[in-house]
Amino acid sequence: MPLALTTVFADVPDPRIETANKLHKLTDILVIATCAVIAGADGWEEIAEYGQSKEDFFRRFLALPHGVPSHDTFERVFAKLDPDAFADRFGRWMSELCDSTGLTHIAVDGKSARASAQDTFTGCLHLVSAWATESRLILGQRSVPEGGHEITTVPDLLAALDLNGAVVTLDAAGCQKATIEQIRKQGGEYVVCVKGNQKGLHDAVADVFDMAAEAGVGHGREEERYVTVVQDPDGWSDVGAVALVCRERRVKGQKNEGTGHYYITRLRVSAAVLAGYIRNHWGIENGLHWVLDVAFREDDSRARTGHAGANLGMLRRVAVSLLKRAKTKGSTKTRRMKAGWDDNYLLQVIPGITAQ
Repeated sequence: MPLALTTVFADVPDPRIETANKLHKLTDILVIATCAVIAGADGWEEIAEYGQSKEDFFRRFLALPHGVPSHDTFERVFAKLDPDAFADRFGRWMSELCDSTGLTHIAVDGKSARASAQDTFTGCLHLVSAWATESRLILGQRSVPEGGHEITTVPDLLAALDLNGAVVTLDAAGCQKATIEQIRKQGGEYVVCVKGNQKGLHDAVADVFDMAAEAGVGHGREEERYVTVVQDPDGWSDVGAVALVCRERRVKGQKNEGTGHYYITRLRVSAAVLAGYIRNHWGIENGLHWVLDVAFREDDSRARTGHAGANLGMLRRVAVSLLKRAKTKGSTKTRRMKAGWDDNYLLQVIPGITAQ
């Protein structure tokens, strides 16, 4: 059974100092914020306003000894709250929700919030997410630290995940020897994109296909549509196959030469299966990142105080996950509005909330 939402945050470290001015329970603050973002709130004032307008509803399962906090309280708490601990509690809950769906494929990718300036490699807040492609749930998140890069953030995110029996797909930022070894040590498999930033590896993979072409169709070479796989390439330890994915596009009915991307994996599977992993990896772009920009206006978010931006980003990702699982018609934006209007619908969207 899913964890009750009120227990998800039970062991999140409270960043506040114990003083007489500490009026609100941390769990109350986190639950209200989670519900508010699902129900259409995009900032701290909107979160507080939603909580205050729904105070009777929240008193069904929260203590609220001093009522609903102000927007300043929400912002201060989320600015100080440890974003890794916060994300990991959500990830644990999401894993419970997707147990019944047989989790196997985890896509790892990063996204920037353009309006939230920070000293990262993109010049703004950059969040790296782990997305369960089949169950469409967020499993974890890490924010790139000041002066940091996505390349060094991916291993931190992976370390917080249970990779046993999982296939992890990554873009070129994850194409690092240490990252691949970490996935294997944690019990997972990998499918990793190889681009020009790894010139030596990129050229070596290209040579595999040149040699396979000279040798003919043998040597485990398979083709399906525009995916070519060479299995068990000579001289490659711990690599089961290399793949070439060619994409063509049409402009005004005319077929143009497409681009090609190389991938390496330990899996020994057909071109069709490998193509599925590669195609589904981009579900994180269409199923998560695009929705965050269109339905949640993440690129417009200016939350930048302390950890506020990263924590609010995690709330949005949880909201996307739960709204997508709701068995109702309509866009994500429409579902958010319905969650704000209809308390019973909100309870359907958030599994595990129960009245005490």
